[in-house]
Amino acid sequence: MQRNDVWAYDFLFDQRLKCLTVIDEWTRECLAIEVAGSLRSQQVIATLERLFVQHGTPKYLRSDNGPEFVSQAVRRWLAPRAVAPSFIEPGKPWQNGTNESFNGKFRDECLNLEWFRSRAEAKVVIESWRRHFNEVRPHSSLGYRTPNEHKQSRH
Repeated sequence: MQRNDVWAYDFLFDQRLKCLTVIDEWTRECLAIEVAGSLRSQQVIATLERLFVQHGTPKYLRSDNGPEFVSQAVRRWLAPRAVAPSFIEPGKPWQNGTNESFNGKFRDECLNLEWFRSRAEAKVVIESWRRHFNEVRPHSSLGYRTPNEHKQSRH
């Protein structure tokens, strides 16, 4: 496995926020956390489009069978980009373990510790946490390196 083989994405809900998290499974890098009151398939596509330009195109996108991920709009958008959706079986979140683990850390280390007065404040705090996760926080699964260090050591 290598960088951009599989990205995992999922939603996490907190307070009045809906967060779309996107993780590279090999580097464990959090590529994005989109924060909104609601996120539909067009916003998912816009996020993926931005990430494809920034990081390259993954071979697979792993997700559950949520309506935003299985929508015809997302499938039509992915097809010409040669990105295959990889859906987990319903009721088996462990099949998306990298993203589920990330979402647990995100909830424990950020969302449970903050009370956001506005969505704008949430976006700033969450982006700061995402950068810390990638650049400062060591990960046991990466030999106690950060995702950025792990990514740099392989490429």
